[in-house]
Amino acid sequence: MSGFVKGESRSQATLFPERIDDYIAEDNQVRVVDVFVDGLDLAAFAFKTEPAATGRPGYHPAVMLKLFIYGYLNRIQSSRRLEREAGRNLELMWLLGRLSPDFKTIADFRKNNGKGIKKVSAEFIQICRRLSLFEDESVAIDGSKFKGVNTRDKNFTKAKIKRRLDQIDESISRYLGQIASADRRDDSVSHHKIERLEVKIGKLNDEIKKLNHIDVQLNTAPGKQVSLTDPDARSMATSGRGSGVVGYNVQSAVDTKHHLIIAHEVTNVGHDRAALYRTAMLAKEVIGCDKLDVVADRGYYSGTEIYNCEQNKITTYLPKVQTSGNMAKGLFGKRDFRWIAKDNEFECPAGERLIWRFETQEAGKTINKYWSSSCPRCAIKDQCTTGVNRRVARWEHEDVLDRAEARIEREPERMAVRRSTVEHPFGTIKSWMGSTHFQMKTLKHVSTEMSLHVLAYNLKRTIQILGVNGLIRAVGA
Repeated sequence: MSGFVKGESRSQATLFPERIDDYIAEDNQVRVVDVFVDGLDLAAFAFKTEPAATGRPGYHPAVMLKLFIYGYLNRIQSSRRLEREAGRNLELMWLLGRLSPDFKTIADFRKNNGKGIKKVSAEFIQICRRLSLFEDESVAIDGSKFKGVNTRDKNFTKAKIKRRLDQIDESISRYLGQIASADRRDDSVSHHKIERLEVKIGKLNDEIKKLNHIDVQLNTAPGKQVSLTDPDARSMATSGRGSGVVGYNVQSAVDTKHHLIIAHEVTNVGHDRAALYRTAMLAKEVIGCDKLDVVADRGYYSGTEIYNCEQNKITTYLPKVQTSGNMAKGLFGKRDFRWIAKDNEFECPAGERLIWRFETQEAGKTINKYWSSSCPRCAIKDQCTTGVNRRVARWEHEDVLDRAEARIEREPERMAVRRSTVEHPFGTIKSWMGSTHFQMKTLKHVSTEMSLHVLAYNLKRTIQILGVNGLIRAVGA
């Protein structure tokens, strides 16, 4: 092996440095974790900082918090893996003072201190705010589906149960036909086959009883779904046709300047239509600004949400959803009718006026109805409607939607900014998580886990922006 770099003999005695600190470089990110946690008032964050008067002494919450932040920074989320790393990882020995908690203690800390961990994640966002990293007052909002520990086979809906019962009926009919055929042969081989098929039918009958029991539970289950492993996990469709996951929908607001996650929330609602206003308000409160620009995709398009945002000085940029049934039939769509606000009328493609007729309530909204008496005599009626009159509805606050549509028409480049801003953090965090995504169960504990991922992501992003020493100085200031 001459000519290659040679290592030292394993039997060679070595005089290690006297201080373990000599092994940790000055620009090692573990020093950021140490300074950040030491600067927190953990008692104010609901951590138990006073030791019990009796019994075996426990670990200080600062020690456990440092362990978890380090673990999520380095893609080590399992309590058992963290236990192993604490006993062999030199950086963790330095960070924890050579303490090695067992996996049960580690897991219990994360399970029992969810509120405190979320506050720590929010506190780091406040540090970023004091460093003026959100000065643009502009965010991108998006949601992404994360897999839970509940498999698809252990998630049930009415449709899934019906499909499975139909499959079982077909299988039982097939097995009964095979039994009848084997019974006619009346030999030793056929007897063994009959016994095997009868065992299969018995298992299928047991499954029918189980499915019928779950079907009864579905009548009162939240979201009309039952998940056996994680009761809060829900089956959710994803962007791929016919695909989906059983898990959670994570909403996030990301700063368009430095791509830091300003606010996030874990939900088990499979769509984004009711999340725009709430997520935007969370971001606005965190930044502490008077006005906020928000860009989102068309999955968030909701008249009520956009109206609520405008009422709270949140300017939205998102494309309008085109769901006109008439356009799908080759007829004129609503956008072909010009709104004339001063007259409270629409002008149709033929130049006729659709006047106000009456007001009604639909899904809690005040809707005004318009149509023209000239429709029966119109020369292009067959391009407009198959009814007697073409009726057009307008929400009382639809001027808010008109302004939102005009904004995105003037600035379509904002959608490219959204894509390059908010999808980057989701992709990065999912890569860190691996194929399993969340490891904890129930919405409460999954939210805690997501807070740790967000904290780790923001720490890494800030280190990229300021450097290790720069962030240490900022945190210690």
